[in-house]
Amino acid sequence: MKISVRIALAISSVLYRLLLSWTVSGREQIPPEGGLIVVANHVNLTDPVLLMLAFPRRITYMAKEELFRYPVLGMLLRDAGMFPVARGGTLEQKRDIMRRAEALLNRGHVVALFPEGKRSPSGTLLEAKPGAAILSLRTGAPLVPVAIEGAHKIKGRWWWLRRPRVTVTIGPPFHLTAPEGRLVRSESARLTSDLMCRIAALLPYERRGPYAG
Repeated sequence: MKISVRIALAISSVLYRLLLSWTVSGREQIPPEGGLIVVANHVNLTDPVLLMLAFPRRITYMAKEELFRYPVLGMLLRDAGMFPVARGGTLEQKRDIMRRAEALLNRGHVVALFPEGKRSPSGTLLEAKPGAAILSLRTGAPLVPVAIEGAHKIKGRWWWLRRPRVTVTIGPPFHLTAPEGRLVRSESARLTSDLMCRIAALLPYERRGPYAG
């Protein structure tokens, strides 16, 4: 990890400790090596940094393309190994993104995804997309479910005066299994629901949304 990223994370860690009352549980469940796919709910812009501070291993993200247009932020994202994703990209662009993620996992990296594809300001789970499930099946990499609770309170001008409580809960790694042959849409939906239910189980019931059952 480049020095610029280390400095940014160190500053973020100090700020988060000052402005938030946040805790992490489940670190001991993270395998020390090998490719991993981290799947987490997405509530706030701070989520990626929270995950990077919570994990003992380096995490790589797919970040939306617009963020790379800001000079300083774009530099930090590239230094951290992030790669841009265009919203509504072509089929070939989406395939290229999947190939890059597969290559990272096959080299033993940790790739983090937010299966919902966008933030949920209320903190309640949204319907997820199948990318994480497909990536896991293609590479054989285990998935690590993570629940971020309380980040929805980080909003408004004076949120920091309340020092909101935020928890990051890491669940046990797991594998998805699918019948041999082509992954049909219905099976993809079932597997995506499976992984989202793992995240939901780490959240309070009222935050589980469509995965409460």
